[in-house]
Amino acid sequence: MPPILARRLFAVGTLAAALAVAACGPTGQRNGIWAAGSSTVFPFATRVAENFGRNNPEGAPPRVESLGTGGGIQAFCQGVGPSTPDIANASRPMKQSEFDMCAENGVTEIIQLIIGYDGIVVATARDGNSFDFELDDLWSGLAKTVPGPNGDLIPNPARTWNEVNPALPNQRIQVYGPPPTSGTRDAFLELGMTPGAKMIPAMAAIEEQDGDRFEALAHTIREDSRWIDSGENDNAILQTLTRTPGSLGVFGYSFLEQNMDTVKAETIDGIAPTPQTISDGSYPLARSLYIYVKKAHIGVTPGLKAFLIEFTSEAAVGRGGYLQDRGLVPLPEPELVAQRAIATALTPMARPE
Repeated sequence: MPPILARRLFAVGTLAAALAVAACGPTGQRNGIWAAGSSTVFPFATRVAENFGRNNPEGAPPRVESLGTGGGIQAFCQGVGPSTPDIANASRPMKQSEFDMCAENGVTEIIQLIIGYDGIVVATARDGNSFDFELDDLWSGLAKTVPGPNGDLIPNPARTWNEVNPALPNQRIQVYGPPPTSGTRDAFLELGMTPGAKMIPAMAAIEEQDGDRFEALAHTIREDSRWIDSGENDNAILQTLTRTPGSLGVFGYSFLEQNMDTVKAETIDGIAPTPQTISDGSYPLARSLYIYVKKAHIGVTPGLKAFLIEFTSEAAVGRGGYLQDRGLVPLPEPELVAQRAIATALTPMARPE
């Protein structure tokens, strides 16, 4: 990622710091657009903010903060007004519980925009062993609790990948990935761990008997240093792979595309993550990226609607747009047209099912 973190336009910090900075002056008013959330969406949002700031020099520059999807939505849902973000960046859909929290705090009209696609990659250093994971390999290697030889649930005993699947390399299980506040972590659980668990007969039986118990088991990652939470900075995971031979990392495809000289993506079910396999959905860990906007802030925060129009423009998110250069996989044209119509009409989303 460029050294954009050092620029005064984009402050990155804790949620508490973000809320404190937002109150500018005795009245708590602010002039600039404020977006907070996903570390995956962060480089795309900062690029749009840069472009928007150049084209609108009379206004305060937008500020974009990387708090993780959960942290960004938490701040977004605290209420309406200058002490809360205008936009929540997210690498997964807003949850029903989050939508309800927003409503309880007076955030009653939320505009959901899909800005493009991304894939979650499992990567290694370029000179590392090659893996072809099946989804059940990921779950069996990373779940905290797994079925034992007698069918009872036991702490995960696997120490190397070939213990999970003899076709995988004899390499220790050591995976650096995003923390629980991350949308990338949530998406990895939904797209990788859950379907992987369903492929295990004993887990499929649990799902039939008790869906809530199955989900808890499918989503609980081991805590014995085989999976290491690495914060909201995907670049830190990338750097760790090159410094820690034999380790794997889980992060967004856009970060892979910017660093293919040092890391490589492993295949999932025989399919490598590429713009084509991500956009057509054949890559198992493909996902959509989102921004959520408070309709109540339109017309109050200067330039907010124009910022949405910029974010959904052909120049930004279309094929050949400047965000594709950053690794965003563009939406098909009909879907982009639909998202642009939502941004223009400011159409609120329905409550998630």
